[in-house]
Amino acid sequence: MKASRIAAAGAVAGFTVLAVSSPGFAHVSVQPEGEAAQGGYAVVGFKVPNERDNASTTKLEITFPSDHPLASVMPQPVEGWDIKVTKSRLAEPLEVHGKKIDEAVSKVTWTAKGDGIQPGFFQKFPVSVGTLPEDTDELVFKALQTYSNKEVVRWIEVPQEGQDEPDHPAPVLSLTAPAEDGHGHDAADDDEASDDAEKASAETSAASGDDDSGGTDTTARVLGVVGIVAGVAGIAYGVLAGRRRTA
Repeated sequence: MKASRIAAAGAVAGFTVLAVSSPGFAHVSVQPEGEAAQGGYAVVGFKVPNERDNASTTKLEITFPSDHPLASVMPQPVEGWDIKVTKSRLAEPLEVHGKKIDEAVSKVTWTAKGDGIQPGFFQKFPVSVGTLPEDTDELVFKALQTYSNKEVVRWIEVPQEGQDEPDHPAPVLSLTAPAEDGHGHDAADDDEASDDAEKASAETSAASGDDDSGGTDTTARVLGVVGIVAGVAGIAYGVLAGRRRTA
């Protein structure tokens, strides 16, 4: 009797834990690829799990923070999904690289062309963003997840420090301290550096190819001479051995 009661109590406790933790177990989240440093650029991925066993996720809407607008937002194409970028006019223009920008991306929407994210799977949606603000250590993105049965889950509750995680927390991107110079690299500078690196790599590969070719020829010649010498020695040895047997 005691054993059965303990087992029953354990089962109830287990179900209770699952019931309490399930809302935050698999929610829409955002993580950077590497670091997301203040004042710099980063590629972030919105991870969307399917929480239903009878419907697929067919649409994702990410609202970008209006209190810290981002001048550059470029989503990466995702196979099987259409992407729509929505821009809004800013109350106060941003100044980026000496230019004033009076509008910024306010929302990015991904819509599945086919079945979308099926039960038991998740999908990542990468986006390049910048420049990241220097006056905050986090950015909050609100997300709407739509299922094939028309259900919409609103991941819009902002987590509060010192409080339990809400049932439907909004994705939060944590920002790290800025680089040593206090600023991120300009995208143009990154492209130029990348081009220079590719040229240097190509030149090195070409030089390496020439060296390898010359080395191969020299090695082949040496091996050829060694082979001839070995062959002659073998023949001489055979002749001498034959004479000894005859004698």
